[in-house]
Amino acid sequence: MMINLQQFVLVALLASTIPACSSIRLTNPFGGDEGETSQHPKDATQYICDGNKSFYVRMLNNGNDAWLIYPDHEVNLPKSSDDSRRYASGVIALVINGDTTTLNDGEKIAYLNCKPQLKK
Repeated sequence: MMINLQQFVLVALLASTIPACSSIRLTNPFGGDEGETSQHPKDATQYICDGNKSFYVRMLNNGNDAWLIYPDHEVNLPKSSDDSRRYASGVIALVINGDTTTLNDGEKIAYLNCKPQLKK
């Protein structure tokens, strides 16, 4: 079986890109470039709730949007027009009210008695 010139060139090009993959450096989208980075997203407040559940919130747009940060995804929640403490999008509703902050993410997920954590 004979390899033609086009196949050889294609294989050679692909092989030459493999070392380049190892030089790609992924950066933390939440800030710092220090050795070991914190799990705390930049400019966000962590909330710890009943059952040791937690999430982060970053306020945007002069407080008109709450950027909800879960470990595996993020969601923008616009401020509700009828309640200045409530942010919602679809089935997700966040009510920020001091130590009684709550987050409901659909019918089955509820974060209750959430308390904002002070940065250390």
